[in-house]
Amino acid sequence: NVKPENVIASAPSNNNLYKFKEAGMQTTHCNTSVVESCHVLFLSVKPSLLPGVLKEISPFVTPAHLIVSVAAGVTIETLEKLLPVGTKVLRMMPNLPCVVQEGSMVFCRGSCAREQDGAVLKGLVSSCGLCEETPESYIDIHTGLSGSGVAYVYLFAAALTEGGVKMGMPYELSKKMVAQTLLGAAKMILGTEDHLEKLKSDVCTPGGTTIHGLYELEKGNLRCTVMNAVEAATNRARELGKN
Repeated sequence: NVKPENVIASAPSNNNLYKFKEAGMQTTHCNTSVVESCHVLFLSVKPSLLPGVLKEISPFVTPAHLIVSVAAGVTIETLEKLLPVGTKVLRMMPNLPCVVQEGSMVFCRGSCAREQDGAVLKGLVSSCGLCEETPESYIDIHTGLSGSGVAYVYLFAAALTEGGVKMGMPYELSKKMVAQTLLGAAKMILGTEDHLEKLKSDVCTPGGTTIHGLYELEKGNLRCTVMNAVEAATNRARELGKN
């Protein structure tokens, strides 16, 4: 366990630091002071800003440091080029539900990062949700799938909620029922090895309500539209890395 007072957050202004202060963490406007005081560094900046930050801190980075980047699209190759030779680099992509300890995270290791370095990262973030080591080629896919996917789920949840309202249920009750429905479905997915098509079919009965509803979703090309959304977001993540 890492105590809050042992964490230092750095940002150009106080706008993004107050939450860290409220949690009992140290704050600063000096990135290099963080590098000099900490061994594990999380780089949580926009991809376009990352090269400038790396240039600033690079003279202070040593082989003892573990650098973790969460910048969308920025590859291990790019990170290693902008840091001293031999730097231990990890690339990670979390998603928003980490704030409620139900996040989905994947990471990969650079050429100098060891298995135990990955274990250090997993130990630090495991309380935030599910964390898996993957090939780097999966990181951008995870961005389009789980990073952006949270918003897709919210859009679907909003549509379900409004469907309940349309049929006469009060909004707050409809929203609560939708949230519980999504939670229950997610737990069933994680709790069984059954294929998703089987789980879906288990809900359907011949001539019943569910198959009629699913027919309307298929008519609206929901499946294809969602797959296209994942593809578009993944490709955008790759573009960000190139820029």
